[in-house]
Amino acid sequence: MAGDFHVRFWGVRGSIPCPGQDTLLYGGNTSCVEVRTGERLLILDAGSGLQHLGLHLKGSIDADLLLSHLHYDHILGLPFFAPAYDANSRLRIWAGNCSGGIESALQQYLQAPFFPVPLHQMAASIRFKDFSPGDTLSPSASVRVLTCNLNHPGGATAYRIEYAGRALCYVTDTEHPAEGQDEAIVRLIRDADTVIYDATYNNSDYPAHRGWGHSTWEAGLALCEAADARRLVVFHHAPERTDAELQKLDTELQTRRPGSLVAREGLVLQL
Repeated sequence: MAGDFHVRFWGVRGSIPCPGQDTLLYGGNTSCVEVRTGERLLILDAGSGLQHLGLHLKGSIDADLLLSHLHYDHILGLPFFAPAYDANSRLRIWAGNCSGGIESALQQYLQAPFFPVPLHQMAASIRFKDFSPGDTLSPSASVRVLTCNLNHPGGATAYRIEYAGRALCYVTDTEHPAEGQDEAIVRLIRDADTVIYDATYNNSDYPAHRGWGHSTWEAGLALCEAADARRLVVFHHAPERTDAELQKLDTELQTRRPGSLVAREGLVLQL
């Protein structure tokens, strides 16, 4: 439908999939977000949640896959993405921070002894789109994507997807500065309708993980307040974060910034 702009979460965890009794409500799959801009499909990251998205889509697709970076938890779903093996599918894979190029990097990942099916055996028509963080991307005439570099080991890329006068920002994996804020992120999320943000930690457990390249929900709130962004969606939950902890955080977010919430698998948000 023209003008429709919504997201659906297929994977919300960071670092490693974590199935179990304590993650049934919010989910245990790693990063994958489906974005619909009218009739177009964009996919943010290819974590283990991508496999479930592929089963849901059924058949061939025409889509843009935007990767934040190539750490395993963000690409491990790609070899299990059924539409990639459909000869009628068209897939454009975008990534920054890839010295040597995204195609070469994925070829190294999808080969023996790491995986039995090489990249070239994916039957879909795949185009690899390298860029530098800071570039503006144009997946279609109606969609504009702004990017910026993030503070993460090896680098990562944040995205701002603009469509029909609205904006969705995807900001994961990043670590906030020791003092002040990352002004590049503030600029990227300025006046955004929704900001999906890396909140692996909180102010209590973050000091033990300083330098690991992840942030806190408190830093996410401060960024949204500084940038006048409307809705914060806490994302990239630590594998050990239980449903009970996330439910408590959900309540806290509603108090601190009404409309903000904790991401869970299956959640659909309209922009």
